[in-house]
Amino acid sequence: MTCKRAILAFAGILILASAGARAGGEAPADVDGILQGVVDRAGIPGMVAVVLRDGRIVARGAVGVRRKGGAERVTIDDQFQIGSCTKAMTATLAAMLIEEGKLDWDSTVGGIFGDEVPGMDPTWRTVSLRLVLAHRAGLTDHSLLMVRSFLLAKGSFADQRRKYVSRILSRGPEYPPGTRFVYSSSDYVLIGSALEKVTGIPWEGLMRERLFRPLGIASGGFGPPGTPGMADEPWGHGPRRLMYLFMPGNDDIAFDPGRKDADYPLVYGPAGSAHMSVIDWARFVLFQLRGDPSNPHRMTALLTEDSFARLHIPDPGESYCGGWFIDRKPWARGPRPGDTGRVFYHQGDNGRWNCVTWVAPEIDFAVLVACNRARMWTPVDQAASALVHDFAQ
Repeated sequence: MTCKRAILAFAGILILASAGARAGGEAPADVDGILQGVVDRAGIPGMVAVVLRDGRIVARGAVGVRRKGGAERVTIDDQFQIGSCTKAMTATLAAMLIEEGKLDWDSTVGGIFGDEVPGMDPTWRTVSLRLVLAHRAGLTDHSLLMVRSFLLAKGSFADQRRKYVSRILSRGPEYPPGTRFVYSSSDYVLIGSALEKVTGIPWEGLMRERLFRPLGIASGGFGPPGTPGMADEPWGHGPRRLMYLFMPGNDDIAFDPGRKDADYPLVYGPAGSAHMSVIDWARFVLFQLRGDPSNPHRMTALLTEDSFARLHIPDPGESYCGGWFIDRKPWARGPRPGDTGRVFYHQGDNGRWNCVTWVAPEIDFAVLVACNRARMWTPVDQAASALVHDFAQ
């Protein structure tokens, strides 16, 4: 990283680190009441939220308990898994390596893995990294193959990912690459393996060194947070599952972080295993928010302006890129000519946790909500919508 970019990255951290006070010296608004209403109606153990505006935390809240039936209260510094919201982090790592010349947006799957997958189906040889990042490469999730590759595999996570990638690439695409959007975590496991291939560094190490450390994400980790047998961090809640199949019965069982079924296998990481506090997650979101081309207070760090545009602005007719869904919302429209209300957002759910973030660069605004119960898509979005209503304008 150049000195200038390092200074900009540090400045971005300072903006958030000083977020204990709003403009004029006011403390961030307490939104516990909004969150508590959602938690009570939906039967969610615990929930946290942060609202960013003008580069600062303007509202935050933490309610509920770390595990169902327990007495330990959730705090704003507690760690939550963010599931598929990890994908934007993996895409950001890819953009960093592209800037360094180790990859290109048009690098092909064949060019990256061809020497290690002699049985690769010929179709994959011309599929670009750009298509994989946009879930348009021809991949779907192969649940049984994941079980075989991950649960029964040996070796490092990087070795296991490489073996899984080799197996899926030995098969033909599930649909013609580039013809349609099919959301698949296999795409981002492949991306993670590609990053490992060109750097020789495990994805987890790249996350720590290239994102967590420069952005000041001290609580960042992988898999269920906390100590097995203790409620020193929130526990995930959800249904029992056999391998990747959810079983009937209670859907709010508390899962000790030491249990194997407390999460998908950690080798799945590039697609959705990161955990951190909502404050630290907000550091990453602020970095993305301020780097966006349409932010009137744009300040790029760690990446160039072109890379942020590549991550946030999809190809014509598409609605996903760089680990983000893209949409337009009336509440997100800025006051300048040409503003369209473009937002980028993502939800995450690994069967134990649920979260969402909405980012509106034209008004320099973002909201983040996370809870420790799976399948809470609607309640979490209700909490986010209430915070948008109160703080976006």
